[in-house]
Amino acid sequence: MDDSFDIQSLAAHLQRNPADIRKLAERGQLPGRRVGGHWRFERAEVFHWMETHIGEADEASLLRIEEVLAGPAGFAASTGVAGQMDVDLVWLDFPARTRHAIVADLCRAAADAGWLWDPTAFAAAIQARESMHPTALDNGVALLHPRRPQPGLFSQSFLGLARTPRGLPFGGPRGALTDVFFLLASADEASHLRLLARLSRLIALPDYLAGIRSLLSAAEILDLTKSCEQGLDSPEGSRGR
Repeated sequence: MDDSFDIQSLAAHLQRNPADIRKLAERGQLPGRRVGGHWRFERAEVFHWMETHIGEADEASLLRIEEVLAGPAGFAASTGVAGQMDVDLVWLDFPARTRHAIVADLCRAAADAGWLWDPTAFAAAIQARESMHPTALDNGVALLHPRRPQPGLFSQSFLGLARTPRGLPFGGPRGALTDVFFLLASADEASHLRLLARLSRLIALPDYLAGIRSLLSAAEILDLTKSCEQGLDSPEGSRGR
């Protein structure tokens, strides 16, 4: 895979007009540099830029990101939030100790469940991402993931969910405590960004977060996830709230 784009290939990747890409680059709103008089955009920097925009996007923008990354075939059920979860990947009352320990403990739990081959390497990649910018949100949720996909550390993409008995400091805005942790393991950049956009839409639903914090079993949380995600795919959900 080429690790950089030119204007034309990046415009095709993002389904944007090349003129728009040039304007964003010239205004310093898109990370890029001129090489021999031509714009080049490093894949890792574009990936991080898109991640940042997902974190700041509203419902309509998140839906647009999903549509762009899903491509003409649409969003398959197996690539959605519920499609990548499993009862073995939902941990209720997960022991909350420290900011660093919970990442390592979650990766070990995923490995014990048979989903992750190298929990130490995956935890280190997540910690490196967190040191750049915490993924904790002001609603008490953290979206744990490496800066770049690490497909060599697992056999298939998965999404874990842990609820802690109490919130703990995890770098949330304005000192907000975090008690819900999602663990994202995606095989490629497009899949990761698509999942991140959909998950961001899902956790914006008050009923979904309330259910995560109150339900008593992993099966109930999985059923809630499926139900809420189906709501996102309904005509009303697709138009935004």
